[in-house]
Amino acid sequence: MNQILNKEPVKRAEKAVKKFDPNLSIVCLEQTARTAQDAATALGCNVGAIVKSLLFSASDNFVLCLISGDKKCSLKKLKKILNEKDVSMANPVDVKKITGFTIGGVSPVGHLNKIKIYVDNNLERFKTVFAAAGHPNCVFKIEYKQLIKLTSGEIKELTE
Repeated sequence: MNQILNKEPVKRAEKAVKKFDPNLSIVCLEQTARTAQDAATALGCNVGAIVKSLLFSASDNFVLCLISGDKKCSLKKLKKILNEKDVSMANPVDVKKITGFTIGGVSPVGHLNKIKIYVDNNLERFKTVFAAAGHPNCVFKIEYKQLIKLTSGEIKELTE
């Protein structure tokens, strides 16, 4: 497990998390947390408390949406928020290039490029949430209100 914590993407996520609050820590799970359901099972929590970090492409811009694990992002709502006709999920190559993370381990922080972040209002159902930390087996636990501050995310209604 320690070799995972030494991987560059995990270190980048950890650095951003620790800079925000030195008391927060990265947890390495024995089993994968690649999907929200996997993470919830491994952590023994509600799947809705898992933060899905989804990168979307709109024209020449990218936006990261932090969505509750039991919800789906609404492209219709996202198009309206962005005032764009064409919005789609970013492909794996762009996800890696823009965030520096691979799908399944995309952290809400520690990106290679500055990205606009929207946080789905559905996450506020949970006092604490879990988000990926740069690797499919790594997560961090954070209070919902702290996640907003950490990411400088804008709260929006993003789900179907």
